[in-house]
Amino acid sequence: MGILEKIAEIEREIARTQKNKATEYHLGLLKAKLAKYRAQLLEPSKSAGAKGEGFDVMKSGDARVALIGFPSVGKSTFLSLMTSTESEAASYEFTTLTCIPGVIQYKGANIQLLDLPGIIEGAAQGKGRGRQVIAVARTADVVIMMLDATKGDVQRELLEKELESVGIRLNREKPNIYFKIKKGGGLSFNSTVPLTQCSEKLVQLILHEYKIFNAEVLFREDSTPDDFIDVIVGNRVYMPCLYVYNKVDQISIEEVDRLAHRPNSVVISCGMKLNLDYLLEMLWEYLSLICIYTKKRGERPDFNDPIIMRRGSNVEHVCHRIHRTLASQFKYSLVWGTSTKYSPQRVGLTHVMEHEDVIQIVKK
Repeated sequence: MGILEKIAEIEREIARTQKNKATEYHLGLLKAKLAKYRAQLLEPSKSAGAKGEGFDVMKSGDARVALIGFPSVGKSTFLSLMTSTESEAASYEFTTLTCIPGVIQYKGANIQLLDLPGIIEGAAQGKGRGRQVIAVARTADVVIMMLDATKGDVQRELLEKELESVGIRLNREKPNIYFKIKKGGGLSFNSTVPLTQCSEKLVQLILHEYKIFNAEVLFREDSTPDDFIDVIVGNRVYMPCLYVYNKVDQISIEEVDRLAHRPNSVVISCGMKLNLDYLLEMLWEYLSLICIYTKKRGERPDFNDPIIMRRGSNVEHVCHRIHRTLASQFKYSLVWGTSTKYSPQRVGLTHVMEHEDVIQIVKK
């Protein structure tokens, strides 16, 4: 029996098993087996030929956004509207066959947008070049999931299932579980909160499935067996996702209102160029980008060429971005803006910067 058949068999058994107290160990084991087989499926075979042509796009700009969705939802039209790149758009499916990069210029930042070929059901198993598409999506900072507003929720559910099965977790935090394999001493299990979904016995059974007999496990939150399996596997990617519903000009205003009020969702129409500005604002928020302006002594700040940083960056990060030797020559800096108590404030390397702050660096 091949890996695909084993996966299908386990999925059928999970669907058949009623969830109750008596079956939770059995379900936990089944999920552990399923994760193990899926990991084997995603490992590239030794005999695989050259990499997928057109997929290994070099990372550039201040952030990378992957545009995924089913064929003919408007991804290529969106890329052409947002960037200076022309991606072939037509009314038939599978117009885009390789990964096409473009650059969105917004608030002084260069955001790399990747138009990926349409994903089809079964992409995680390699159908329709799905594996290469999903591999590129894993390298992005944010995923834009382009959906056809006229198709209901079917597309969203199928895409989430495909991405979930290859270890991409959308709009979720990494489980707060400490896990370390030891050389001996058996299982050391602790939790700082009451656990309702996992027990020491279930954790031990899941670890045995992975041939792990000596480990240290500490649950800092009430996590599920799936979360614990993710921590063991260790190659999961947690990333923000924007659900973008295109073609809203073809549905009722009540339906547009319902979709617009869903969490992490934006409604647009590429055909009529509706709501694209709001989408860019949302994308900026999800990427957690900020602009920092620099100032030389005795001169006005340079508002034309901002330094683009991630939210939470400090003065040391700004120094490294300007020049790699600047931090070693740093004496102090003067900062104007919302991150200071008064302007200008004299600060050190650990001061955390905020959006549209102005910085003047004084060297030794």
